[in-house]
Amino acid sequence: MYGRSFWIYLGRRLGLAVITLIGAIVAVFVMTHVLPGNPALVKAGVYSTPEVLRALEHEMGLDRPLPEQLALYVVHAFQGDLGVSTRSGHPVAADLVQRLPATAELAVYSLLLAVLIGVPLGVLAAVREGGWFDRVVQQVAILGASAPLFWLGVMLIFVFYVQLGIAPAPVGRLDTGVEAPPQITGLYTVDAVLALNGTALASAAGHLLLPVLTLGFVIMAPLIKMSRASMSSILSADFIQAAYSFGLPHRTVVWGDGLKNAMMGLLTVVGIVLGYVMAGNVIVEALFAWPGIGLYAWNGITGRDYDAVQGFVLLVAATYVLVNLVIDVLYMLIDPRVRLG
Repeated sequence: MYGRSFWIYLGRRLGLAVITLIGAIVAVFVMTHVLPGNPALVKAGVYSTPEVLRALEHEMGLDRPLPEQLALYVVHAFQGDLGVSTRSGHPVAADLVQRLPATAELAVYSLLLAVLIGVPLGVLAAVREGGWFDRVVQQVAILGASAPLFWLGVMLIFVFYVQLGIAPAPVGRLDTGVEAPPQITGLYTVDAVLALNGTALASAAGHLLLPVLTLGFVIMAPLIKMSRASMSSILSADFIQAAYSFGLPHRTVVWGDGLKNAMMGLLTVVGIVLGYVMAGNVIVEALFAWPGIGLYAWNGITGRDYDAVQGFVLLVAATYVLVNLVIDVLYMLIDPRVRLG
């Protein structure tokens, strides 16, 4: 189905992805060893004896030469061994896997909201370039890019929960007393639909509302800007003018030919935004007590849980690498010329 150039390009991208992931693992290791503090002391406690501390350092491998520690860390990371959390007492990998569906649910709905609203707004702003609608959309994008996540979340909680009382308490994924649906995907809204549990679906959707609005509004800004800039450039191209001269409907030209040619730039922004959503969840999850990997990382930072923080950073880095790899493949599907580049 695909030629030799396709597989060469894909193999090159896979190799770059592996190298990038190894670089991220090394960077995390170096940063955690440069920072002041002793992980063994954190795990043993401030009242531990020197003998206990030395034994724990030996158990954790901290008394070995730094290159040997790095080599072991890389090997363990690729084996899925990210250490043990000092807060939960469980393997970090198991903690992250348990909390990942909550973060994924929040990220997916936030990204869907941003794409379904931000891209059409950007396209319509480009079509009406210079008009009042274009100026309003640009101001919305500026507001989304400049609004701090924590401030926006606090304002939404204050208005919709404290003042109006129409939003549920910003704590967790379900109301108190509502039983979680049987776990199939880990996404409560999807599992509730599959289990035909209307009560759990309504509760899960209600608890998603404010976090999704907070995160979705902020990540909408780059999508609006990129879609407007791309469409503004494409609508003045010769092939668009030719399409109009052939009598094609305005809707077909804009939403068919124009948007399809703008997809390359939009895919790049979507990839960047998706990685940001995973990392930006730390603030949103801490604010709404959302039990995902972001809150896990926040608790790790405040509790000096080194292994938990390292595991979170590596997971976010791996997500970035995977998303960029998928986008590279989509580039080839959208524009075959990329395979020969």
